[in-house]
Amino acid sequence: MVDLIEKKRDGKELSQEEINFIIEGYTNGNIPDYQMSAFQMAVFFQGMTPSETANFTMAIVKSGEQVDLSAIEGIKVDKHSTGGVGDTTTLVLAPLVAAVGVPVAKMSGRGLGHTGGTIDKLESIKGFHTEISQQEFYDLVNKNKVAVIGQSGNLTPADKKIYGLRDVTATVNSIPLIASSIMSKKIAAGADAIVLDVKVGAGAFMKNLEDAKALAETMVGIGKSLGRKTMAVISDMNQPLGFAIGNALEVKEAIDTLQGHGPKDLHELSLTLGSQMVCLAGKADTPETARAMLEEVIANGKALEKFKVFLAAQGGDASVVDQPEKLPTAKYTLDVEAKADGTVSEIVADSIGTAAMILGAGRATKESTIDLSVGLVLHKKIGDKVKKGEPIATIHSNHDENEEVIQRIYDSYTIEEGHVERPTLIYDVIK
Repeated sequence: MVDLIEKKRDGKELSQEEINFIIEGYTNGNIPDYQMSAFQMAVFFQGMTPSETANFTMAIVKSGEQVDLSAIEGIKVDKHSTGGVGDTTTLVLAPLVAAVGVPVAKMSGRGLGHTGGTIDKLESIKGFHTEISQQEFYDLVNKNKVAVIGQSGNLTPADKKIYGLRDVTATVNSIPLIASSIMSKKIAAGADAIVLDVKVGAGAFMKNLEDAKALAETMVGIGKSLGRKTMAVISDMNQPLGFAIGNALEVKEAIDTLQGHGPKDLHELSLTLGSQMVCLAGKADTPETARAMLEEVIANGKALEKFKVFLAAQGGDASVVDQPEKLPTAKYTLDVEAKADGTVSEIVADSIGTAAMILGAGRATKESTIDLSVGLVLHKKIGDKVKKGEPIATIHSNHDENEEVIQRIYDSYTIEEGHVERPTLIYDVIK
């Protein structure tokens, strides 16, 4: 291992066998944390070649179980977002692309941070559960074209160890390490094709377009090298996506979007990502044709109907789709009013996310309990005009003391005089 640390430190390329030796040795405990830390710092400074990154990813995949989705008919397309605030796209995309015949076999986890993960959000719906057997999962996707299952405990164990070490050794911001972490999970989960939503901006992991592009290109390259059709959309996270931040609130927003009257940015991003998923699944030749198919199933109600079928098949009360008031509801709602006339010029997405977490919408630690009913609903986004006394956001809370959250919302919003351009939503598509 010392020789391999030295080799990487000096910027030389590691062979597949050498990379396999490192991952196997670290996973089984033969290579200690201090040597893996030194190796990761060498990668941080020297980077990895495309073939090294692909080999590193595949070694992580082979460290644990691999899901075999061959029992599911058709091309299985997975979607991954690099994360942000108010990112409700999975809840919209799963039934939307399933409604045009694309099989969605989604493996999801619980959230850590601003709000819950996809599973937490879906558990806002009474009775919904993801603890189903692999066979039931395959059967549901073959029957309904969509199902969501909880993540297997033994997928990519090497990644869990490496990820924990990156966090405490200042090696988180390494593009090969980020890319291999994300792609190893997607490949181990068995997808034939992968659509990546790489976020960029103040509320994203990648703060500038250059880094976001580099990450997107690296991940697409890994997918291609490992025989998976892969593409990436680079989308904006300089403000929260949509209006809702919080579990039940985001489910309601997903329902609105499937009905065709959701927030413009969530609607547009869902159609962009969905179009790419439909193309990769071979159901359309161009994104334009795919988009028209998706718009049609929103307009004729088939996407919404598919959401109901999906919920009911996994024990959920599908009547919430027509009666969203059945979703968990917070005891108090409180409007936060603008202090001046003007135009919203900035919303600090991270800070808004933290405000939702303080209310109980997210987990500060893995042990934290989520309150599915609480969160925030924004009324004004960047470029919107606002009058003094008009609500900029509504707090949904189960506490009557919300001063810290109110202050965070005020600190997050900047209101200026004059015209402000709305931010670009889609910056690039990497194929």
